[in-house]
Amino acid sequence: MNRALNQPTDDLPEESYRLAKAGDMRAIEAIVRHHQAALRAWLAAHCPLGGDADDVAQRTFVAAITRLADFEVGTDFRAWLFSIARYQLMSEATRLRRLADYHSRLAPEILARELERRAQEPEDRTTERLMHLRECVAAMSESARQFIQWRYDDQLPLEDMAARTGRSVGAIKKQLWLLRQKLQQCMEDKLAAEEGGAA
Repeated sequence: MNRALNQPTDDLPEESYRLAKAGDMRAIEAIVRHHQAALRAWLAAHCPLGGDADDVAQRTFVAAITRLADFEVGTDFRAWLFSIARYQLMSEATRLRRLADYHSRLAPEILARELERRAQEPEDRTTERLMHLRECVAAMSESARQFIQWRYDDQLPLEDMAARTGRSVGAIKKQLWLLRQKLQQCMEDKLAAEEGGAA
């Protein structure tokens, strides 16, 4: 996990982006590999309750690849990518709001406001959140860290994780969901403690 959190903002040569814009699939794959760990870590910290961070990451990359012609070589690709991720998070928030309203009608407007607030959080808090995420992961049990590493560092498919543990894919999904919630709560507690100390 530390590998993803400590990844530099961008050290790919500009030529990679020029080639990608020209449709070079190897360059596109290199860009995705280079940025996916940081993006997945950020999404794991920001994805709303009930959301699927992996799905949002995939949609973000699909949208970015589709819109590569709009990217200006020489500018900050990661900032551009994260702006697309924020839009995808807002779309996910909208989807979850509609789902919540359809299924339960349980405070859909409050839920929507909270999800949209998270999606629009300024990027300058990303470094702080990632630092807390690293601390929270380190405090987890070894088995929990193994699940996190398999999914977000090694990008192991759910089916492979299920095979390694002798559990169903559904059980693995639930386990990952619970771990994400635990990490999110841990980070929120740390942020709240910082804000309380600053006051």
